[in-house]
Amino acid sequence: MPIDHDRLFKELLSTFFVEFIDLFFPDLAALLDRYSFVFLDKELFTDVTAGEQFVADLVVKARLQGQESYFLIHIENQSEAQAHFSYRIFRYFARLYEKYQLPVYPIAVFSFDAPAKAQPTFHRVEVAGLRVLEFHYRVVQLNRLNWRDYVRQPNPVAGALMAKMNIAPAERVQVKLECLRLIASLRLDRARMQLISGFVDTYLRLSGEEEARFGEALARIAPKEQEQVMEIVTSWSEKGRQEGRQEGRQEGRQEGRQEGRQEGRQQEALAIVLRQLGRRVGRLGEQTRQRVEQLSVDQLEELGEALLDFVGVADLEVWLSRHSHS
Repeated sequence: MPIDHDRLFKELLSTFFVEFIDLFFPDLAALLDRYSFVFLDKELFTDVTAGEQFVADLVVKARLQGQESYFLIHIENQSEAQAHFSYRIFRYFARLYEKYQLPVYPIAVFSFDAPAKAQPTFHRVEVAGLRVLEFHYRVVQLNRLNWRDYVRQPNPVAGALMAKMNIAPAERVQVKLECLRLIASLRLDRARMQLISGFVDTYLRLSGEEEARFGEALARIAPKEQEQVMEIVTSWSEKGRQEGRQEGRQEGRQEGRQEGRQEGRQQEALAIVLRQLGRRVGRLGEQTRQRVEQLSVDQLEELGEALLDFVGVADLEVWLSRHSHS
């Protein structure tokens, strides 16, 4: 199944918004009034000329300490490299600024694996040597961050986002174990623990050989930590099984409803055709009736039109010979 990157990052960053700001923007965190946050509803922008719609990932209304006026923090996750991203985030800024008439603090999270080159942090417009506009935004580019710099950070966002940082192939097992050890040390409630461990499991899915090495590495840490990490792994596995069962039941119900609707249409069409045939050609023999009952909805609808020209049951037999196996 394709990964819904926007949903996963929005869940993580909305649940741990303060922790995200603390981890990557301590200068901003030091100024924020932490009791002022208001998450705004999904912001949908329509580009009439291009016929497209755009949704801002996360918009939070906040206030600085000691101040009455509010401003907006806009966080945009970008899971694929985009040549004109700086223009797109400027466009979001302009729409938000216009709608709310509040200053906007824009943050871009680049979560793609490649390219690893530094991404732009501004959008500039110049005409004939005149710098008309220079719009700046903050950037977190995960593939340029070393996971080792975050492994000792007592922060749930670090525990999750290490899975998307710069990881050598040989380090994947170690990073996953370190992510889970960090999560276990935070003593989070079950729901938030599952959110983070699920994020890690999605982006750092190990192969069979890597799982074996993970088990060996797990066996080498302290017994108490082993127990805590295994509790996380077991909890996430159980959640996955429950979601799988729920999806299976949901698919089964949907298929059942579709089959029920199809069967209902078939029975309704059959009843109409049998009544029309009874009036047109008289009582049907058992074998002929069974052949009619085996027709699909489309075939019954075709027969309902054709029987208007029938004179007797022989015409029906000819029609069935031509259509009942098509």
